[in-house]
Amino acid sequence: MTPVGHHLAELNVGRLLVPTDDPRVADFMAALDRVNGLGKRMPGFVWMMEGSGEPGTGNTEAKIGGDPQYVSNLTVWESVETLEAFVWNTVHRQFYERRAEWFEVLGQMHFVMWWVPEGHRPTLDEALARLDHLRAHGASETAFGWAWLREAKLWRQRACAPSAAE
Repeated sequence: MTPVGHHLAELNVGRLLVPTDDPRVADFMAALDRVNGLGKRMPGFVWMMEGSGEPGTGNTEAKIGGDPQYVSNLTVWESVETLEAFVWNTVHRQFYERRAEWFEVLGQMHFVMWWVPEGHRPTLDEALARLDHLRAHGASETAFGWAWLREAKLWRQRACAPSAAE
């Protein structure tokens, strides 16, 4: 259950198999604006870390460790249920299911969630620290994945088969 006065933040990190301008990731890059725009219109959406605003780039210029093939998505939602509705009940799921076409298997956790006070907009550095905490200590109130959340019903029903470091 969402703690009173809090929203759910999430960070998803991936490393593209090839640079963003390579034709092999063209479908992914072409869908960024549409999928991100849909997310912003969803009930329960609060905030998204924005990129340059250049069409078809999403937030791909927020490099992690200086690596241009790392891309990240950092958003805030009113609740677990509203994030789940976007992830599993929209076109987003189709792109999630195709992730192996575009992204490396990282071999470690690449997704993290945590509660933030209403009105707080996490930074990428803050989110990466949460991810590091999850990797080092496992799921806790500080940083967690879907399995930590009892109310994550859609994740349990509709998630794809587990892959490395989900």
